[in-house]
Amino acid sequence: MEFKQLIFYFFGMVLVFAAAMVITVRNPVKAALFLVLAFVSAAGLWLLLQAEFLAIVLVLVYVGAVMVLFLFVVMMLDINLVRLREGFGEYLPIGALVAVLLVAEMAIILSSDGFGPVQMPDPGSLPTGHSNTRELGRLLYTAYAYPFEIAAAILLTAIVAAIVLTLRHRKDTKYQNPAQQININPRERMRVVKMRSEKKI
Repeated sequence: MEFKQLIFYFFGMVLVFAAAMVITVRNPVKAALFLVLAFVSAAGLWLLLQAEFLAIVLVLVYVGAVMVLFLFVVMMLDINLVRLREGFGEYLPIGALVAVLLVAEMAIILSSDGFGPVQMPDPGSLPTGHSNTRELGRLLYTAYAYPFEIAAAILLTAIVAAIVLTLRHRKDTKYQNPAQQININPRERMRVVKMRSEKKI
């Protein structure tokens, strides 16, 4: 067994373990940290496939930005863990059914003839100026241009929907109206009041 295969199996086992811990651990902060470990392990697998750009994007975007945001939200919210555990048994049959369907679909895909190990080119056989980032961009904006634009439109719709769902208009909120502040008469800004002078007793 080669050293590259040992690294692959190591990252694969860590990835499977971290993914299993994400859905089984009860503390949401620990689940988010295990998800970070899963992302880092997946980035290691991308490096083995000579996709350095995808590995760096996975670490920078998901681990460095998205998961930090998740951790802030989880730790700022007052989550009642006892209340979450009460409804676990109600959704267990549906979750088990979905899990069985996913395993069956993965078994069908893996058993088909179209799925198999991809022969990666030898790094020494690639030309000097070869860039997998350029190849990825060329495929995204030529062969997969329409799916890329559809995914972008779906993400934009999801962002707008999240903003609309979480927007709450409170009547007791105090705010300033800049338009009303600007549209005033300059003479009303300062008013001279005449007062009688006080007399000394």
